[in-house]
Amino acid sequence: MWQIFDGRVEISPAFFLLSGWFGLANGWELLGTVMLAAGVHEAGHCLVLLWNGADIRKLRIGVLGAVLETDSGELSYGAEFLAVLAGPATNLAAAAVLALLEHPPVVGIGVHLVLAAFNLLPLYPLDGGRALELLISWAAGPAAGARAVRWCTVATAAGVCAAAVGVMWSTGGSLWLLPAAAGAAGYGAAELRQRHFVK
Repeated sequence: MWQIFDGRVEISPAFFLLSGWFGLANGWELLGTVMLAAGVHEAGHCLVLLWNGADIRKLRIGVLGAVLETDSGELSYGAEFLAVLAGPATNLAAAAVLALLEHPPVVGIGVHLVLAAFNLLPLYPLDGGRALELLISWAAGPAAGARAVRWCTVATAAGVCAAAVGVMWSTGGSLWLLPAAAGAAGYGAAELRQRHFVK
């Protein structure tokens, strides 16, 4: 990982490789649109975290997106739940604002909507998986939340992989689905191998 800003930001070299590949294959304008939407997404998380008094310690940027490291353990379930959903909510709000323009940027709207939808999948550590764990932990305790998100992650990962393979097969190859499929498979495998073995 490459570190900048005194180690507060870590960037995976694979992120630059994938971004360069995407830009060459699909155009730098689209890459810029995706990066802007991702920045809006993370800004939504940051604003709610800071509003609740959390300390943002580090931002890690990888192939499948960014992860904020905070002292969110000091937040209530409700506050952390809102902070987790703030990213997708900000993308949805941005898409709504763009749709009101005289000449709506269809691609920009689509990017915001896709980013929000992907992050809302019940797949840990995406926002949807984290929100699900927090909600169930809040209602039934941490053990129940851990168990629920574990199996939701495994089931969702299998579904995403199957859907990606199906689309690639039917279209004759859409290689941009590979990172999503590989990431989903990795998240599912991690849940089975390492995290929350609660019986």
